[in-house]
Amino acid sequence: MPELPEVETIRLGLNQVTTGQEIQGGEVLLSRTIAHPISPKDFLAQLKTVTISDWHRRGKYLLAKLTKSDTDQAGWLGVHLRMTGQLLWLSQDQPQPKHTRVRLFFPNNQELRFIDQRTFGRMWWIPPSHLPETIITGLKQLGPEPFSQEFSTDYLVSKLHHRQRAIKTALLDQSLVAGIGNIYADEALFLSGIRPETLCKDLGLEQIEKLSISIIQVLQKAIESGGTTFSDFINVQGVNGNYKGIAWVYGRTGEPCRICSNPIQRTKLVGRSTHFCPNCQR
Repeated sequence: MPELPEVETIRLGLNQVTTGQEIQGGEVLLSRTIAHPISPKDFLAQLKTVTISDWHRRGKYLLAKLTKSDTDQAGWLGVHLRMTGQLLWLSQDQPQPKHTRVRLFFPNNQELRFIDQRTFGRMWWIPPSHLPETIITGLKQLGPEPFSQEFSTDYLVSKLHHRQRAIKTALLDQSLVAGIGNIYADEALFLSGIRPETLCKDLGLEQIEKLSISIIQVLQKAIESGGTTFSDFINVQGVNGNYKGIAWVYGRTGEPCRICSNPIQRTKLVGRSTHFCPNCQR
């Protein structure tokens, strides 16, 4: 599933190609992709002739602010890619892949195409009279953004203190911090020198401080690298992310640690693949 750096990479790409562009129409090829309104026909009707002002990101959600003119608000377009969703900026003449779910048409024969093999991805139109979280209820459960002022060592200490839970599992909880998934939880824990199965309550202040810094460091580096491509992720131009080539531990089972040369190990933690260095993370 795309995590914060991948979704942020897509957001940046969408702002480059769709900002100020009018949606001229569209086509819904899989009805259940549209979460709101219930009718795909109504979804397309509300988007036709509106202009994308700019794209925002909240956790792993994408939100496009819509306008009818320079001043009139036209609501929001929400997107969640889930496991295999892709947003591609293409010419309308380009061949349509089997797993295309939604097409939005723009001037100059361009389109934004939503492709989703596993069909878990969703799109929403939020009317201007509503806040996005009143329609996309998953937004209500999100913790602070890692790059926000609310996310700090003090915040992590308050949330992790006395918790009988593995730190890797805690980092995957979107109510603790928004946007972190399996890849970057492993990477941040490596940089922090913390074993993934360590209980939250056993972490000291110095470890938590190092973890908060490592989370920011890893996410920033991944965004700079255009995200990670292990299976389905590509940016809006169809280009793979480059973070895989510099990852510390994720996807490197059996390969030498970049710090100590010991083999990277892989285990399962609450059903999730977990990568670590047994020497650097004690």
